[in-house]
Amino acid sequence: MNDNPQATDYELIYVIVNHGSGSKVLHRAKKHSITGGTIYLGRGTLKNRVLEFFGIIDERKEIVVMASDTKTADEVIDILDQEFHFEKPHHGIAFTLPVCGVLGSTLYKCDEIHTERGESNTMYSLITTIVDRGKGEFVVDAATKAGAKGATIVNARGSGIHETSRVFAMEIEPEKEMVYILVKNEITEDVVSSIREELKIDEPGKGIIFVQSVNKTHGLHE
Repeated sequence: MNDNPQATDYELIYVIVNHGSGSKVLHRAKKHSITGGTIYLGRGTLKNRVLEFFGIIDERKEIVVMASDTKTADEVIDILDQEFHFEKPHHGIAFTLPVCGVLGSTLYKCDEIHTERGESNTMYSLITTIVDRGKGEFVVDAATKAGAKGATIVNARGSGIHETSRVFAMEIEPEKEMVYILVKNEITEDVVSSIREELKIDEPGKGIIFVQSVNKTHGLHE
């Protein structure tokens, strides 16, 4: 548990939308006290027989990441839901995460973080897996076997052409992929265990996994 009561007052807002909508989301959020954000390109995985029949096995996505205090984050995510209609299938997904909610790669049970807020919509976890490029689909397959519904895969890059960034001491370079998977809390451990086993995450250089507790969600459809 976190001993700093102020640490949980700062949150990340994640919005995953179809390609071309990210700038609209960010523009709308800036009208409501969000000072800035970052847009990443990714691809969402689909398990739809009709789409697979036509050879469409994934779709381009944009991931908008913004930061704010908890009160503003709650207000903005609701405003974005009203504006972009996340309740409709394929219109997008939005959720918030406590900044302090990151767990290390050796800890794969999701801690009970932020439950004191009394939110009724806190039943999900975000599993982030970083692997070599080309391994993202294997992560998705392993997660699906354990009950996950889908994922978003991002080609990760460092901050400059000759630079890399680090997450838990692992270099994030152009040949890496980051896989974001939202799952219900009760299957989080099963999904992470499946990924660890299939991708041999515990072996050096095979990848890293961390879990964050999701505070509030819009657009998730069973």
